[in-house]
Amino acid sequence: MSSQTFLIVGLGLIGGSYARGLHAAGHTVWALDRDQDALDYALQEGFIQRGAVYDKELVSGAERVIFGLYPRTMIDWLDAHGGDLHPEALVTDVSGVKRGVVEAAQDRMAPGQEFLASHPMAGREVSGVRSSDAAIFQGANFIITPTGRNTPQAMEALRALAEELGFGHISVLTPQEHDEMIGYVSQLTHAIAVSLMNANDNTHLREYTGDSFRDLTRIAKINENLWSELFLANRDILLGEIDAFAEALGGLRAALAAGDEEELRRLFIQSTHRRRIFDGE
Repeated sequence: MSSQTFLIVGLGLIGGSYARGLHAAGHTVWALDRDQDALDYALQEGFIQRGAVYDKELVSGAERVIFGLYPRTMIDWLDAHGGDLHPEALVTDVSGVKRGVVEAAQDRMAPGQEFLASHPMAGREVSGVRSSDAAIFQGANFIITPTGRNTPQAMEALRALAEELGFGHISVLTPQEHDEMIGYVSQLTHAIAVSLMNANDNTHLREYTGDSFRDLTRIAKINENLWSELFLANRDILLGEIDAFAEALGGLRAALAAGDEEELRRLFIQSTHRRRIFDGE
């Protein structure tokens, strides 16, 4: 991909990781963030060339824009500043929900501009630009969620971006399909990890726990503002996934209560088989 100018709006963990990766690939990277310290750090480290809390010149001068903001905040930003975007801007996001977000963002694009939603399936249990690292994208999954309002040219450009950043697999889903998938593989898993940590108030767990507990609860250290918004935005789907999980857990409990060793073994064999498929064995 030829050298381009990218504007990162929201220089947190993911936005900062995009900035690092794009800079390393030879692109010009500008950034907007309400935290001047984050901007100063990125400028000092050299992975952005210009940065500001807000600068109309940066917004209008970048043909590629990546939003690293929470979904509602992104829409609010477009309401306030969307008129300053480059007349041919290609805009994307990193949002963990798409229904109600993609359409709202596309409605705010002017003729000649295009919003094509995407979701990098990468992250860490820390936040902020100081924790950013383009290595989190290496081999990770990347999801593009187009609508009928998107063009083949934008799809090709976003695929090229994902490939350049090192993503290992690129998928294309509708916003509905994305939210159904994310409700299970991401939001439900976070709900389980949070519930597992909240089920016991023992402050001495680290003194005798093993790797299984650490692995299961790794994502329980969670950004309460972001995940509250994501859970509520995808509430209908997530509630269904929680109900399905509760039914599966209830089935295991029933087998245990009945002393049904054969059923327990069946459940363990089934889970092992499905995990092996997941691992590609």
